[in-house]
Amino acid sequence: MSSIVRRNLSDAIAVLEKAAQMESRMQEAANTIAEALLLGQKLLTCGNGGSAADASHMSTEFVSRFNRERRPYPAISLAAHGGDLTAIGNDYSFEDLFARQVQAFGKPGDVLAVFTTSGQSENIRRALLEAKSNELNSIAFLGRDGGKCRGIADIEFLITSDVTARIQEAHKFLLHTICEMVEERLLKSAIAL
Repeated sequence: MSSIVRRNLSDAIAVLEKAAQMESRMQEAANTIAEALLLGQKLLTCGNGGSAADASHMSTEFVSRFNRERRPYPAISLAAHGGDLTAIGNDYSFEDLFARQVQAFGKPGDVLAVFTTSGQSENIRRALLEAKSNELNSIAFLGRDGGKCRGIADIEFLITSDVTARIQEAHKFLLHTICEMVEERLLKSAIAL
């Protein structure tokens, strides 16, 4: 194995082991999402760049399915609608991209999940503040020291690494684990009905 592969593997294992220690928070996030979806609420997600892809990935796991066959649930990636993004960016500002959509689509009791590897994304910070003022539950997947987004969300997952790739890998582990937990709850509730 090359030194790059060995180093990246070692670093990824260390970061994932830290993420695995967040089990109680993962369960709390899963309960928050499952309860909202079971009450007819929706999940909104957002992020920039690779984090936008993670946000879209999370939404897709609920609109389609994660592991098992079940009914679809409402989840919207706020990073996926080109017309909305370019209109808001042009008519208002890039910093308002997600907050404006949270205002448009979010209702009290919905859940907003945000992804930012730096914690410094102003459009993510504003989305979290908009969620708080509109009584949405919020979950933040943060990196580094959490930046200016730290301390705003109801539930936070902080991956204290300075390597964006390792943060994204940990965020992916967290979102997959949470999706699996939520899906189990959704399936149990469907059987109970």
